[in-house]
Amino acid sequence: MDQDQKRIVEAMLFAAAEPLSPKALYDRLGEEADVGAILKSLQQDYDGRGVNLIEMDGVWAFRTASDLAGALGLQKQEVRKLSRAALETLAIVAYHQPVTRAEIENIRGVAIHKGTLDTLVEAGWVKPGRRRETLGRPLTWITTTAFLDHFGLESMMDLPGLDELKASGLLDRRPAIDALPDSPDLFQDQEEDETEIANDDDFENSFAEEEEKAAS
Repeated sequence: MDQDQKRIVEAMLFAAAEPLSPKALYDRLGEEADVGAILKSLQQDYDGRGVNLIEMDGVWAFRTASDLAGALGLQKQEVRKLSRAALETLAIVAYHQPVTRAEIENIRGVAIHKGTLDTLVEAGWVKPGRRRETLGRPLTWITTTAFLDHFGLESMMDLPGLDELKASGLLDRRPAIDALPDSPDLFQDQEEDETEIANDDDFENSFAEEEEKAAS
């Protein structure tokens, strides 16, 4: 076996961006070269090393040894920013679970893009729950243990309450958000207080006008 030819084949395999066929090697070395014997010899040379010469469907390439996959694999945490729609959907599921897709859309006031729930499922924060025993048996959605772990919660009881959300400014009064059927309006109490204040103001104004007429 010509050692120079063997070195050329080795170099070609290392430098190639894609696996090489025996024909590609013959084109470089010439028809007189024993490419098959060279490849088998190189395969034996690299057997048991960190890099192996392997044959895949008639083509040859150097690849890292399969038993080193665990040592060479790198795990990188990818930070993905959730869209506003995904954040709103996650909050609705957390506070209203188990909740159906239709109920989520009713609360948000807009239709949910299919990818929104898929994103939350992929993140591991939301999963399918039981089906409702109603017409059509719609699927419900619930949060996962990973959701609690990510946000530092021991249980769903640790979620911030309505008063805390209002105080932090995380709740705003948007007409597009409606309450679930048979559920209290998030801002009902606030509206009732504003109505009582307005009625009190009207009473005080009327009383003052009556006093002015009596004095004149």
